[in-house]
Amino acid sequence: MASILSINSSVRNQGSISRQVTTEFLNQWKAVHPGGTVVERDLAAKPVPHLTEQMMGAFFTPAEQRSPGQAETVKLSDALVAELFAADVIVIGAPMYNFSISSTLKAWIDHVARAGVTFKYTESGPVGLVTGKKVYVFTSRGGVYTEGPGKAMDFHETYLRGVLGFIGLTNITFIHTEGLAMGEDAAAKALTQTRTAIGELAAA
Repeated sequence: MASILSINSSVRNQGSISRQVTTEFLNQWKAVHPGGTVVERDLAAKPVPHLTEQMMGAFFTPAEQRSPGQAETVKLSDALVAELFAADVIVIGAPMYNFSISSTLKAWIDHVARAGVTFKYTESGPVGLVTGKKVYVFTSRGGVYTEGPGKAMDFHETYLRGVLGFIGLTNITFIHTEGLAMGEDAAAKALTQTRTAIGELAAA
């Protein structure tokens, strides 16, 4: 039975395009996979804490040597990592904020990108340990960054592709809904293209 981990990182509950299109994808996916399960993480409604010195110390302390306080500190991170490993498909709603991702999504990444857990260092370099999964990233962007002059400012897809690949998630499809602030016609065209992609991807 297939399972999805869905991560939404938009700070907006109303009017969020990334939330809208991820919901449409999940609804169509569930129709095609009626026995599938979906685990949802809303990083705006329930944000994970940003890294602290205490957290870093707990992460790098071997489990058998952690104090009770350190064991409590890593509990959320361990749960997030377990969700990641358990999923067959990962869906991320990731609006662009200031040319990159939201701070809440970055915090989630900081909890799941852990040495010795989701990646390891070897003599030939780092190796990702979260493998064999499909990732769909649904973005929303006011401008156009897949081509033209805005492409040089795209630290959005480049970062996500890099950091997810680092932990082993290399089978990634980005679905960009962009140009949303460039007039009604541009926004409507972008949404139409995204919905066409959703129909094709959900049925795959």
